[in-house]
Amino acid sequence: MTEPNNMLSKRIIPCLDVKDGRTVKGVNFVDLRDAGDPVELAAQYAQQGADELVFLDITATHERRKTMIEMVKSVARQLNIPFTIGGGITEIADAEALLNAGADKISINSAAVRRPELIEELAKAFGVQFVVVAVDTKYVDGRNMVHLNGGRLITELQTESWIKQAEELGAGEILLTSMDHDGTKAGFDCGLLKKINDNINIPIIASGGAGSMEHFTEVFQKANVDAALAASVFHYGEILIPDLKQELSRNNIPVRI
Repeated sequence: MTEPNNMLSKRIIPCLDVKDGRTVKGVNFVDLRDAGDPVELAAQYAQQGADELVFLDITATHERRKTMIEMVKSVARQLNIPFTIGGGITEIADAEALLNAGADKISINSAAVRRPELIEELAKAFGVQFVVVAVDTKYVDGRNMVHLNGGRLITELQTESWIKQAEELGAGEILLTSMDHDGTKAGFDCGLLKKINDNINIPIIASGGAGSMEHFTEVFQKANVDAALAASVFHYGEILIPDLKQELSRNNIPVRI
């Protein structure tokens, strides 16, 4: 028997947004600035006790190219924790190449919206736990709408119904990024995260808006998500993962220390 969902350790996941071989970070998906060497950062996070690492090649889809395999291999060599990779994955062969380069899971976003069967194909080929569907959402005219190509393109899909469909097709996990909160450091979109989490049976990773340790406590307490992901607060050393886990533990949130 598995542990009830609320007993499982909550995961802390640093995210490396990579462009031209460097880690970058912006606000609301624009104004990118340099945040360091992805290989060095990955090694640092593994040592600090991160539970997983996500690597997103953020311009791969927009620039219509594949994720940088060599860099993925270099990062994977630094890690002893699960490693998720996204960016430019459009077919099984792409996923296979990343698996061989050291990925434990892959994250698909634009390609899944354009061809939802891809979720099903990947889940059948590699197993449900391997497929993370990333969703970039923005509040437009009173509704949460799915955006593609690193947030550059609005779709006609409502976020809640797309996530439900992704789960039905075989997504093992949802990585939900609020574009309105991204990089603002004003906190996660707990209302939306709770609403979606209450309606699906697969894990949800909260992304967009982390600015303080309290924000992590809040997203676990209010939305009961399975994991929280952040970038700049970790990259620039504003929050250290061991400190964050101690703080969560003090607030009775189960974490792996």
